[in-house]
Formats: sequence, structure tokens, C-alpha cells
Amino acid sequence: MSTIFDILSKKVIEWRKDESTILEKGGAKVLSEVTVSQAFGGMRGVRSIICDTSRVPQEQGLIIREIPLKNLFDKTPEEIFFLLLTSELPDAAQISDFSSEIKKRKNVPQYVWDVLKAMPKDSHPMTMLNTAVLVLQIESVFAHQYDGGMRKEDYWKATLEDALNIVAKLPAIAAGIYRLRFNKGEIIPSDLHMDLTGDYVHMLGLDENKKDEFNELMRLYLVAHCDHEGGNVSALTNLTINSALSDLYYSMSGGFNGLAGPLHGLANQECLKWILDIMKKYGSTPTKEELKEVVWETLNSGKVIPGYGHAVLRVTDPRFEGFLQFGKTHFPDDPIFLTVSRLFEVVPEELKKVEKIKNPWPNVDAASGSMLYYYGLKEFSYYTVVFAVSRSLGLTAQAVVNRAMLSPIIRPKSVTTKFVKEFIS
Repeated sequence: MSTIFDILSKKVIEWRKDESTILEKGGAKVLSEVTVSQAFGGMRGVRSIICDTSRVPQEQGLIIREIPLKNLFDKTPEEIFFLLLTSELPDAAQISDFSSEIKKRKNVPQYVWDVLKAMPKDSHPMTMLNTAVLVLQIESVFAHQYDGGMRKEDYWKATLEDALNIVAKLPAIAAGIYRLRFNKGEIIPSDLHMDLTGDYVHMLGLDENKKDEFNELMRLYLVAHCDHEGGNVSALTNLTINSALSDLYYSMSGGFNGLAGPLHGLANQECLKWILDIMKKYGSTPTKEELKEVVWETLNSGKVIPGYGHAVLRVTDPRFEGFLQFGKTHFPDDPIFLTVSRLFEVVPEELKKVEKIKNPWPNVDAASGSMLYYYGLKEFSYYTVVFAVSRSLGLTAQAVVNRAMLSPIIRPKSVTTKFVKEFIS
């Protein structure tokens, strides 16, 4: 039986050889030119990072290791994590071994719970998550082996150890934070026999009557949010910190801090709040005509439509489509879901009338929050924690691959505004 370490050992040899060939034959070729607008506009669209775990073509949406996300909706987080790490979906024997490798690492040290319990009762859930990850840094295999002397070629192995440990422990930490922060009772211990999704749902301790459905939603959620190229705020932050040979606990904490921003991982709760405010205004699910009025009231007030548009995509986000289909299957008549569905029928057509809007289509945030809300997860400030549990799959996999490829420290060149003025003139 080949372990994940054996499988990646062979892959790494191939990847390094491939990179050497690319650099030898095309190292001088120009990938991208940077305009002044891009320099002032957050480097939008500048091709300057290598990320092999996923890509997001404008007209297709998320593709994981060259497989469109829509073809992966039936997979488990463990299968997706294996795919992100190795570039291949596992067979039955491989996923069994890989799942066992994760299960044996689930235990969260008591000192983590002690720290979380000592935090102010009104701490933000993401602050609690970041604190827990940093507190766990003492467990870093990479940090210990680096201090003891380690070959550069083997950095990825220790990083993989940290990746597996973090992914294995995060569901328990996230569920514990939910129960502590929102007074849901005692922390529910992890079940070492359960998979990641089932154990997370088990430890949250929500409505038992809908547990099977919620388990299916959470599996879909963890798959859908697993990765999204290397240039988004959380991924780029994680990459930059990790490139300095900081271990994954430091870099993941930094990435999660970026994820907590309103323009990144916080967006789904902002969208759901907007939907609930609309429903409160009209007393129930608004008609299409009423929703058209809401759209123009929102636009005319100088605001954007929450959940619509995307920095990269120019089509309907396939993640939104996955959630939309889930809602139609399991709770098509739910008032909030009906509002989400009607907005999808109304908003794009109205936004197309605005010349400057390049993408009138919904992104994942237009639906994801409403799904969590339906199954009883109604504490908005917690939603980003669920996002973080999912995104840990991609962030850790990217770090392992970058260490395997001996990627250098991230160090772009900055220029001053004075320099740009003189350059233009």
C-alpha cells in the first residue's frame, strides 16, 4: 500500500523535472505586462503566481486539477484533498488509507480548549479560530524539523505533516468554537471513526431530524469552497507568509485573517442579511416585480447587489448552480430559498441594463448562506469559520506543492507614486 507520502514522492520528482524543462525552454517568455491601472488597482489580472491546484477561467468557473468543479459535486472533502495534493482522484484503496491518515490526527490538545475558553465571551468566531491555529503552532512538524536541520528537498514532507494535522483538527476546533461562542452546551468530542463531514456535523450538534440532509449539504459546501486559484486574499497571504519558511500554522492563521474580510469570506453573510431585510420589508418572499424595485433602489443608492458579480468570473458561478440544485431538491418551497431563486431570475437581466457592469451573474455567496440558515446555523458571524474549514484543503495543498517545488520567497518590486508620474510623463 502506497501512503500519501509515497505517492507524492513520485509526483514531486515529475513536477520538479517538468518545471526545469519549462524554465530551460521558456524562462524568458513574458507572461504578463502590468499597466498603471493594475498597479493602482490591486494587481488585478496580473499573471505572476504559479498555482497548480486550481484555476478559474472567466467563462467556466472553478476547475480543480483540470477537473471542472461541477463534475466533483459527488466527491468527499477527503477525495478533494487527495486530488488537490496529488493531481489525481484516489482509488478505493488510496482513499481508505488517506482517510485513516487523517482520522488518526483528529485529537485537539486540551491546551487549545483552555485558551479558547479563556477568551472574552463576545470574541469573534474567526478571532477564536485564528487564535486556536496559532496556539497549535507548537505542534508544527516543519518548525521542529527545520530547527533540527532538514534538507531543503524534504521541506514538503514536513509541510505535508502539518497540512494533514491542520485539516484533521479544524472541524473539531470549528465545531467547538460554535458551541462555546453561542452557548450551545458542552463541546462534543470528535468521533475518530467518522469522516470529516460527518464528524463536523456531529460535533456542531444541530437538529437531529435533518442531520442526513445537513450532512449532505456540508459535504457539498466543503467541496465547493475548497480552493480558488492562488491570487485571492487568503491564498496569496498564506503563500506569501509560507514562502518565508514560516510554518503552516503561521501562514494559515494569516490566510484566515484575510478570509475574515468583508470583501472576501464575509460576503455570504452580507448577502443573506440583505435577503432577510428584503423579506422583512415585504413580509414574505417578494414577487419578481418587487425584486426589480429592490434591485434599482439598491443600485440607485450607490450600492452593489450582494452575491452578484465576481472579480474573475463572467458566467454564473458553478458553485451557485450546485447550491441552487441542492435547494430545489431538498427545500424548494422554503421562503428564503424562493427569494434566492427569484433573485436569480431577476437580477442578471436588470444588471445587464447597466453598461459598466461586466458580470451580472451570481457567485457562490448568493446562495451559500441561505443553505446554512435553513438547517439551523443562523449565527452569521460563524459562517466564515465554515468557509475556513473548507478552504483549509486548498491552502494547505498549495503550501505543500510550493514547498515541493522549492518555490522562492515572494518579493515583488514596489514603486512610488512619484515614480509612476515620472514614468507616465
